[in-house]
Amino acid sequence: MLRGNNTKSCFLYCCLFTEDFEIGIRELVTYWRAEGLIGEGQNCEDMDEGISLIENLKDSCLLEDDGGAVKMHDVVRDVAIWISSTSEDGCKSLVRSGIGLSEISVGEFSNSNSLDRVSFMGNNITRLPDCMIQCSKASVLLLQDNHALDTIPEKFLQGFEALKVLNLGGTSIRSLPHSLLQLRDLRVLLLRYCRNLKELPSLGTLTKLRELDLQGTCIANLPRGIENLSELRILDLDDTEKLKSIQPGIISKLSCLERLSIWRSGCRFRLKGEEDGQATFEGLKSSFNRLNFLSTTLNGIPWEKSEDLSWINRMSYLYLCFQAQGWSVEITIEEKRCSIENLNLSLSQEWIGWFWGNSSSLGLFDCTGLVEVLEDFIKSDANFAGLKSLVIFNCPTNLGRGEGCAARCDLLPNLEELHLFNMINLNSISELSGHHGLRFHSLKSIEVESCSQMKCLLSCGDFIQTLPNLEVIKVNQCENLEELFNNESGQNISPDPMVPKLRILQLGNLPKFETLCRHEETWPCLEQVEVRKCKGLRRLPLTNQNAGTIKEIKGESEWWGALEWDDDQTKSSLLPLFHSCKLGGFGQIRALGLWPKVALLIVFEN
Repeated sequence: MLRGNNTKSCFLYCCLFTEDFEIGIRELVTYWRAEGLIGEGQNCEDMDEGISLIENLKDSCLLEDDGGAVKMHDVVRDVAIWISSTSEDGCKSLVRSGIGLSEISVGEFSNSNSLDRVSFMGNNITRLPDCMIQCSKASVLLLQDNHALDTIPEKFLQGFEALKVLNLGGTSIRSLPHSLLQLRDLRVLLLRYCRNLKELPSLGTLTKLRELDLQGTCIANLPRGIENLSELRILDLDDTEKLKSIQPGIISKLSCLERLSIWRSGCRFRLKGEEDGQATFEGLKSSFNRLNFLSTTLNGIPWEKSEDLSWINRMSYLYLCFQAQGWSVEITIEEKRCSIENLNLSLSQEWIGWFWGNSSSLGLFDCTGLVEVLEDFIKSDANFAGLKSLVIFNCPTNLGRGEGCAARCDLLPNLEELHLFNMINLNSISELSGHHGLRFHSLKSIEVESCSQMKCLLSCGDFIQTLPNLEVIKVNQCENLEELFNNESGQNISPDPMVPKLRILQLGNLPKFETLCRHEETWPCLEQVEVRKCKGLRRLPLTNQNAGTIKEIKGESEWWGALEWDDDQTKSSLLPLFHSCKLGGFGQIRALGLWPKVALLIVFEN
């Protein structure tokens, strides 16, 4: 049951979209916000309220989850269209979306003065009526994705004086009529991927406009009068390759701006100096008190020391691309996820520690200088207690034994996830313990792939006797790996299991692999085992005592048949849990997919 008129109105909004359309959550919340169906707070607050409402609709089976989007079941949509076509409480809608129309006839608008919402999106419309349509109450007009539509007649919009949302995205329009400027209540103007749109009329009269989406247009300049849009909160200029510059002071005059996106644009912010008449990053920072989302390109690095980075914490999302150095930064502060790509870490020691210390997840992709940075951290007794996930991808560094004094404390005492990909010089993750100080006491998951020189996952000795909290091990495509755990000669080894809490073991493409653990060792919590193309592995750490915890074993039938057991009873009890799989590996793991929500992305291009 839907409670409250706003919830009902928000639900009926969803039927305006075409059948099976994936409605982006942010897009939907933008529409609701424009109509006043959700709060008037900052964008992030409204997003939380909108997401809560969407969850309510999903719980009521009125919307279906589709990743970062939602959609309506066909039957639910049909019912919603019927309700909205007869509604008299501010939701009356004309829904003609996605039905193959090539033109709109005036007859479509019978009783048009009673309409609150109009949708003709996703058709093949080539022209609109060249006359005034009396839709004086309509607050929404959706015409997006009519790709052949190239003209908006001057008279057409004159009867839509109450419009709050106008979406013309994905059309072929070349210009906008001056009647647009009469829409004094317009809150959202969406022109995304109007590829032929090169210029807009002056927008200074649209003083209630809150969102302007010009992504993918061919504009060479910002619309005149944009500095007068005192309520503008969202400005999207992504993929505007023809836009070469923004005049100084324009952005800072948009006092309510919360979200600014200028990614893959021809516009590059300089760091300082306005002698060429272009806006600078220094000038842009004057907007940071309210701005919480920024995506843009700079011609240099706007910081030299870690102290210069404090402003980042005021953002909820940040993406910066540094053209000259070829790297970029993407931050979602709530998640504190960080990725750094293509950087010589040793050249950035003055400030790189800030990212380690302010991230919960850190990814290093195609980076060099890792040893030097770790040495610097060791010398300064650094401790990154907040870092819980570390990904190292394609870093050719030979960690080995570093120079100088060994670490006096664990650099990453709370590390829970370790992912290593294509570390061609890595012999064992033990290279991160010992001199570099990692003890892995909190580690819950290890994932290793394409580390061609690795012979054992971890050497057990003075520094590490056990991994007490490890629950997941995944190893793939390490052609020289022979064993998981190697007991260093002369060391007193604990009789306890090396991984007492391990639940999931996944091994693939390990042609030389033979040994999981000591012969007498068992893993009491093991639940899932998957082994592919590891023909040398003959024993699993399973006996009658712990076989009862197993839920599934997957592998090739030939491998299963060659396994050696202490007794036939163990094998018999596990046979129903074995599932044969085809010969093959797991496929390459895409490291970037580890993060559903990247918080900080730094890319250094060559």
